[in-house]
Amino acid sequence: MIVLYIVIAVLVVAVLAYVLINNSMIGARNKCDEAWSGIDVQLKRRHDLVPNLVQTVKGYAAHEQQTFTRVTDARAGAIAAETAPPAERGQAESQLSAALGGINAVAEQYPQLRAADNFLRLQAQLAEIEDEIQASRRIYNSNVQIYNTRIQVFPNSLVAARGDFQPREFFEIETPADREVPQVSFT
Repeated sequence: MIVLYIVIAVLVVAVLAYVLINNSMIGARNKCDEAWSGIDVQLKRRHDLVPNLVQTVKGYAAHEQQTFTRVTDARAGAIAAETAPPAERGQAESQLSAALGGINAVAEQYPQLRAADNFLRLQAQLAEIEDEIQASRRIYNSNVQIYNTRIQVFPNSLVAARGDFQPREFFEIETPADREVPQVSFT
């Protein structure tokens, strides 16, 4: 009879351990999803700001059409990549960052533009959004690291193998120059 109680106790402990491990991995996965939505919100803000910035600069520099086309195309590519995996999305966002650098180069050629209130506000908003994107990326990547570690360590790996717990990709920028926030320069 004691053996039966021991077997039942071991089974209860095993089931309890399985449930706790499973729940902790679900929690970690949900934190990754939440952090990804934070990146998504900031990227959407940037995508919404870009047309206003382009229109403001266009008024001062109508002959810089190639720069505006590059920014518009990069924005369209970034929006099209909204459902892509983090690696592809990072590449599209990198192209947008590089194109926005071209807007800043155009702005440096026009002193009256650099002094325009609307342009200054848009540049400040862009710098703020870039900072928020960077912070959101750090939070997401931290959560991905925690989640990936959680599903790979023993005994969690046993539970992860039975469930739908797949490793997540980090949100990384591939080109080192693209890691820079677009420079806002008024000199």
